[in-house]
Amino acid sequence: MSRGTLRIFLGAAPGVGKTYSMLDEGRAQAAAGVDVVAGIVLDHGREQTRAQLEGLEVIAPRNIDYRGTGFAELDVQALLARRPALALVDEYAHSNITGAGNAKRWQDVEELLAAGIDVYSTVNIQHLASLGDVVESITGVRQHETVPDDVVRRAEQIELVDIPPELLRQRLSTGHVYAPEKVDAALANCFRLGNLTALRELALLWLADRVEEGVAAYRASHGIAESWPTRERVVVGLTGGAEGEVLLRRAARILSRVSGGELLAVHVPRSDGVAGDAPAALEGQRQLVTDLGGTYHSVGGEDPARALLDFARNVGATQIVIGSSRRKPKFGFLSSQGVGARVVRGAGDMDVHMVPHPLAGPGRVPRNRGELNRKRVIAGFAVAVVLPVIVQLFTGPLTLQTTMVIHLAAAIAVALVGGLWPAVLAAAWGSLLLNFFSAPPIGTLTISNPENLLTLIVFLLVAVAVALAVDQSARRSRDALQAGAEAATLSELARGILASRDTVQVFLEQVREHFGMRSVALFGNGGGSNGAGPGPGGWQLEASAGEDPAQTPGQADTVEEVSEHWVLGLSGRILPARDRRLLSAFGAHLLALEQREALSQTQRENVQLSQDNNIRTSVLRAVSHDLRTPLAGIKLSVSSLRQTEVTFSPEDEAELLATIEHYADRMDALVGNLLDMSRLSAQMVRPVVGPVTWQEVLPAALHGVPAERVRRELPPNMPAIEADPGLLERVIANIVENAVKYAGDSEILVVGSIGGSGSSTINGHPASEMRVVDHGKGVPAADVMAIFKPFQRLDDVSYGAQGGTGVGLGLAVAKGFTEIMGGVLEAEETPGGGLTMIIRMPLSTGIVRTLP
Repeated sequence: MSRGTLRIFLGAAPGVGKTYSMLDEGRAQAAAGVDVVAGIVLDHGREQTRAQLEGLEVIAPRNIDYRGTGFAELDVQALLARRPALALVDEYAHSNITGAGNAKRWQDVEELLAAGIDVYSTVNIQHLASLGDVVESITGVRQHETVPDDVVRRAEQIELVDIPPELLRQRLSTGHVYAPEKVDAALANCFRLGNLTALRELALLWLADRVEEGVAAYRASHGIAESWPTRERVVVGLTGGAEGEVLLRRAARILSRVSGGELLAVHVPRSDGVAGDAPAALEGQRQLVTDLGGTYHSVGGEDPARALLDFARNVGATQIVIGSSRRKPKFGFLSSQGVGARVVRGAGDMDVHMVPHPLAGPGRVPRNRGELNRKRVIAGFAVAVVLPVIVQLFTGPLTLQTTMVIHLAAAIAVALVGGLWPAVLAAAWGSLLLNFFSAPPIGTLTISNPENLLTLIVFLLVAVAVALAVDQSARRSRDALQAGAEAATLSELARGILASRDTVQVFLEQVREHFGMRSVALFGNGGGSNGAGPGPGGWQLEASAGEDPAQTPGQADTVEEVSEHWVLGLSGRILPARDRRLLSAFGAHLLALEQREALSQTQRENVQLSQDNNIRTSVLRAVSHDLRTPLAGIKLSVSSLRQTEVTFSPEDEAELLATIEHYADRMDALVGNLLDMSRLSAQMVRPVVGPVTWQEVLPAALHGVPAERVRRELPPNMPAIEADPGLLERVIANIVENAVKYAGDSEILVVGSIGGSGSSTINGHPASEMRVVDHGKGVPAADVMAIFKPFQRLDDVSYGAQGGTGVGLGLAVAKGFTEIMGGVLEAEETPGGGLTMIIRMPLSTGIVRTLP
């Protein structure tokens, strides 16, 4: 059964028409005779979108109850049983509610695709995992519902649904996107013109990368070698010397003239020993590349010019930046005239910038003479043919022994130039010349004197022995230099691991770049740290880098068994034995990376266990006192009411019942806070945030608090905030209860405000805040943060006493709930004495969603 195809409708913001376009395409397919079913479609109250559903078969969603609220989720099993040709599934990045099966809707879609069902879906650019921090910096709203970029990129088709920001704001103003009461808040916040323009540009740039991947795949499938640049890319050749910073900043200035450019820094560890990399300089340049918004790469290759050009072509570079030459050979192989000239000659249509720097010099970097390359071998054969003839011409009058010594020197010279076989040729050719021109009888190849024959044989053997020694020395030198280059590469890997910077994905990309592979895949059999189960044949694809990675180890061109649980599969070419040795070392670093992740996870778990143990100890200590007190009061009141010997007046009975109710309320609040703190520490709280106003939450939050104790001053036109109503109610209730407990008889003031000042913002973006002000005994400024610690009471903070009631969880729970909803809870001294608690929440985007 063939896998289904996925088509995604991508938008820059809510309301651009993604769902409408998906339904329109679905209706067109249905009109063409395709079996189309709407799995789940959210119209958000938009009549035009709802009208598009008419005539389409709709699968009823699953209704799942969560915390007393019903949620509609995609019914995957019903769709699989129905097996349509095409399913319409809205909101690809949606997080499913607990109990729905898969955690994410895109995982539901994967099940449909695996069953051979084609799927149309929708997603906004802000839900892509790689853009979360960028979107938050633009809108001020953290996106908790995300989908991995590579999952979206695997879609066969991605269509951008695009409208100008001005038109989107117009649609919003006319009520075609949100309900009228939410329009003003949306226009003033997320739907500001600048925000929409930035999100639109972000969507276009992300989609341009997708188009570029398609261009690269087309070039590869058609064997097109030349670069087809789709955007400005500048590649900087780094040597490991101090001039690298100059080159990087020059490249950044070049890119500053264009929009959407990309900076890539590449370092080629040289294998001929000429250049000595400075690890400290490379590390600083690597950090500088990151600060400039670029990426750092290290590739292998014996010829740095060729390796640099191959990398530039593979990434579609438009410009190359390298440094001018330096005099000292230990600095700068990429900046030598020889390498620079070869880069210029082989650059083709790429521009090459030769940048002068303070370390530049007029001299040419000497070449290493230890390596026997092809040119030296060819030159050696030429010298082996010519030099013995010249020696014989100039040594005619000399004796046979003298001429033989000079020929031996010539053979040694040939061995120094070309190695073993040119020297053997020179020795053999010299022996023939000696026999013909110098050994009696002259003019023939006959040797009359046996001593002369022995002399010629010794000469030939000595010449061959010297050639063997020279050749072996050259090979060992080459191996040592190659090992040095490999050590430099592994050193960079080790620095990344020790700095806790590299991930498995980054590691695979480094392997792919270094060996010049099309793709690299990591396979596991379920015994690794992630615990994934094995796939077909015992191996499952865990991660990959590059295009068209192998799905099984058998499909890869080169397979390296890292351990019994992990296998690397490289596609593109078969690695020679020399590179296999380095690949094995890469595998060892992969194990180190896995061990680091395992140790980090163990450390996090140990910290969590330590915190849980502290909480458990504090709970036992607190409960032993704070539960016994209300239990004792309840038991005393109940025992009194049950006595038959004493008759209580109605007033006394009411007082005893009120005591029971009071202590029962205290126990209920105590147990509730304990459960909430347990859920927070176990990360089991999943808020369902949406538009809500302070006025909607306050009545329930202040229930049970005497009305005369609280004065509310909330502006009537305060916009909606983004919060979970139930959690926000608990936050306010805990804060007000704390204020009533410690404020004595003073009045509690609840004040609301909104603005764009630093005091009413979250991460620089507008927010709404509510202040709960009391004029009690307060808390010293130095101890304000301590009141948010679990099991910390104001009496303990202010006076070191152990009096008071409660276990000290109210404010800790309030802070935890506030932060998990994306808000901020702070405390400050009230002017004139007392404590002011500030709840700051982001303004609503108009979307209801479940946070992870």
